[in-house]
Parts: sequence; structure tokens; C-alpha cells
Amino acid sequence: MVGRRAKMARKILTVALAMVLVLGAGCSMFGGKKKGGTTPKAAAPKPVYYDFNDVLIPAELKVDREASFVYSASGLTAGVLVFNGRVDLNSLIRFFEHNMAKDNWSAVSSFKSARTILLFKKAGRWCVININEGKWAAEVEVWVAPTNTGGQQSDYSMRSAPADRPEKGGGKDEVFFNERVDPGMDESGLVK
Repeated sequence: MVGRRAKMARKILTVALAMVLVLGAGCSMFGGKKKGGTTPKAAAPKPVYYDFNDVLIPAELKVDREASFVYSASGLTAGVLVFNGRVDLNSLIRFFEHNMAKDNWSAVSSFKSARTILLFKKAGRWCVININEGKWAAEVEVWVAPTNTGGQQSDYSMRSAPADRPEKGGGKDEVFFNERVDPGMDESGLVK
């Protein structure tokens, strides 16, 4: 009988020890407190400056390099950067309004709806932020372009089409890029 009691005691002890180990591991696995009484929080992703070094972009937006085009030469950076991401539209608008002001851009105008356009100006440049709200994600286009300098049009500025130009709609309301013929090229754009 003593042998039977010893076997039973060992079984009970083994089961009790297993339960203590399982419960102890389970408590630490399910949010046991760390030193100091708090659990660590993941750091929020930080916003990023891409090609335009004064236009901050939320970290939740990912750049679409295939849809983007940026031109850089002698201190000038212009073009369009396209981003996609799951973000709240109102939060995104507030982000740009706040951070563009911090980067010394002046808000000029805005159009807010399912498609939102924010227009900013800075010495020598314009920035247009076009936000399209989709079902699953937002698409954000950030356009940066130089302004005309000294009241004169640059070679690539936009202007209304002259009335005598044979454009659709008579040409009065059309907008197009100025043509510029390089002295080393003929009018078709071929090198002479």
C-alpha cells in the first residue's frame, strides 16, 4: 500500500507542477507587466521628406515611383510625387495644412470633397496637393513647380492659348505649355 501511495503522490505532484508551469508561462505570455508597471508601446512611424525637401509626407503613405516624376537641376526641383496609403482624409488634410505652414509654405486655397486640392505658395514655387479618396486607400499627388520670376513668363510656364491658335474650343479657354525651340534644334525637335 505504501508503494501505491507513493505512486499517487508522485502523479499529483507532477500534475501540480505542470499546472504551475503552464499558468506561469500563460500569464507572462498574455501581457504581464514589465519593469515599471507599463507595457512598451511601438513608436509611431515618423513622417518623411522625399525629393521635395520642404514637403513632409506622412509615413503611412508609400511612394509610387512609377507614377512619379521629379526633375532636378541647378537648385531647382520640380515635378510630381504620387503616394498611396490607408489614411483618414480629414487627418491627412490637417497634416498637410499644419506641416506645410511649418515649412514656410503659405496656404492659398483649398477645395475639399472626395477629391481635395490644397494649394500652397512659397518664394519662387507653387505646391499643389491633390488627394483622391478611394474605397480602400487614398492617392496623394504632390506637385511642385517654379513660379514666374520678375513678372516675366519662364520658357515652360503655363498661359492661356491665343484666340488665333487652332485649338479645341476656339483656344480662348485652353491652357498649354509654352513651346520652346532650342537654337540647336529645328521646329520638330530634331537636332540640326
